[in-house]
Amino acid sequence: MKRDQSPVLPGRGATDYARYMRTEALLDLQRSPAEMVHRDELLFQVVHQSTELWLKLAAAELTEATVRVSAGNPAAAEALLARATLAVRLVTDHLEMFRHLSPVDFQKMQPALGNGSGAESPGWRQVQAASRQLGRAFADCLADRGIPAAQLCPADPANPVHRLAEAMVDWDEQVSLWRARHYQVALRVGGHAPAGTPGSPTTMLAKLVGHRFFPELWQARLQHAGDDIDATRP
Repeated sequence: MKRDQSPVLPGRGATDYARYMRTEALLDLQRSPAEMVHRDELLFQVVHQSTELWLKLAAAELTEATVRVSAGNPAAAEALLARATLAVRLVTDHLEMFRHLSPVDFQKMQPALGNGSGAESPGWRQVQAASRQLGRAFADCLADRGIPAAQLCPADPANPVHRLAEAMVDWDEQVSLWRARHYQVALRVGGHAPAGTPGSPTTMLAKLVGHRFFPELWQARLQHAGDDIDATRP
């Protein structure tokens, strides 16, 4: 007997999948062919709109990770942070779509973008704020346990606080890789001059590549490496 496939969820759409995923609204968010000044606007919008969705997820995971750290559960925070890091890796990977967008075509569609800039991304601002909150919660966690940040390297795999510190370094590294890829896209597709050129918008992008949300964790690595070098000297 064939199972009834009639939708039971409220909302718009011919199926429950369409109603739950809100596909009608989702697929209506891109400019129509009649509105486009260039057909590659669809590529451009899909990449950036999907980026906002992944960043929304990353910010949510970071926020919940902060709650778990404050509740004394670093192991749960580690798992959530890994999910946020994967989200940003996926964001980085789909920048490869811009290999199929030439600088000439990008310039043709530029009028449709107005004065918009990736720096205005609400998802990125949420990620920045959530990262800072996690950093403060982790600092409090270390203080409560009497653990100096310098003791987090080398990491003890049996210690959940140490594992969380490693996950935070992974997050910082992935964000840096995303920024570096974004910088290269700005050079290749945007036609901007390299960093250091007066007036080039890529200068700020290049500076941000080296930014770290958790500098004390990177400093612990530098200090550990320095101690190892000192130990090998006669």
